[in-house]
Amino acid sequence: MPSKTFFMDKFLVMSTVAILILGLLMVTSASIVVAEHTYHSAFHFLWRQLVYLSMGLIIGSFIIKTPMKFFAKLSPILLLFAGILLVIVLIPGLGKQINGSSRWIGFGGFGFQVSELVKLIFLLYLAGYIARHKQSIETSIAGFINPLIILAIFSFLLLLEPDFGATVVIASTCFATLFLAGVRIRYFVAMAGLAVAAFAGLAVTSPYRLQRLTTFLDPWQHQFGSGYQLIQSLIAFGRGGVWGVGLGNSVQKLFYLPEAHTDFLFAVLAEELGLIGILVVLILFAVLVYRAISIGLKAIKREQIYNGYLAMSLGLWIGIQTMINIGVNAGLLPTKGLTLPLMSYGGSSLLVMCCVIAFLMRIDYEQKVGYY
Repeated sequence: MPSKTFFMDKFLVMSTVAILILGLLMVTSASIVVAEHTYHSAFHFLWRQLVYLSMGLIIGSFIIKTPMKFFAKLSPILLLFAGILLVIVLIPGLGKQINGSSRWIGFGGFGFQVSELVKLIFLLYLAGYIARHKQSIETSIAGFINPLIILAIFSFLLLLEPDFGATVVIASTCFATLFLAGVRIRYFVAMAGLAVAAFAGLAVTSPYRLQRLTTFLDPWQHQFGSGYQLIQSLIAFGRGGVWGVGLGNSVQKLFYLPEAHTDFLFAVLAEELGLIGILVVLILFAVLVYRAISIGLKAIKREQIYNGYLAMSLGLWIGIQTMINIGVNAGLLPTKGLTLPLMSYGGSSLLVMCCVIAFLMRIDYEQKVGYY
């Protein structure tokens, strides 16, 4: 059998490596002062990020060597496992609560955010469903609604944590993937409209979500309260200009911008590397998403339906979450607790994203060698 390394998609690999390296640099820069003050170790967050990256690379190496048909068969069991995890994280004593949200399962000095794994598992299941019921999806509303029932159950559990951001990402990716699978337009528009209405209802009926929405529209009315974080992010963008203030020279990371190394890492990047840095990041993610979707389309042409729709859904996931994170940082969208894929500090997200890239590499390999 030909070498897997020889068949790697070089643009997929290069864009991923570039994003990872840039992410490690920015996490170090954005967190160094906070880490020194809080943990008396300037590289505390960098070392932890490297631990999760190492774990992700190890798990990813196993994924690359495993035939995709194994994951296709395993996906229903993984889906059940994901549902159990979503329940466990809500049980006091088992779930770890941070900032009022029960999203983590803790072990030792580390915690794992369940929603990150749930996103991946749901897409593994969705690709399998499409492969088994492609004709039904294209011809009947039942074929479209069935996976949405699972989505609704998972969304309900995610909202109990609460994790509105993860719910939006997984729902958006699901609808986009089913649209690509050939759902009739009238069915898609009707269900997508209901989903948007449901999310809007959830946003305006929940006090903290409504506050986030109104703050996003005019943060200056709450500049010392709920609008403080967004204002500091916008100041970072303004200070960056075209060329930025230089790597390591951000002022906003000096305890002005909360979560500077996690959800708002992009704002620090905009301040330090300016418009040029922003464009570089956008191009790298555009290349990554394009290659993922391209790999998926090629797999479908080879009649590897499961592989193809999984690759496209993973690419859509990366693209959607990236756009939301950048939109939040730039004040274009309401604040949500979402990381910038492969870049922001967050072990759970980084580990799972390493698995995502490994799946894309395996799918690319199988479609090139004609593996079934």
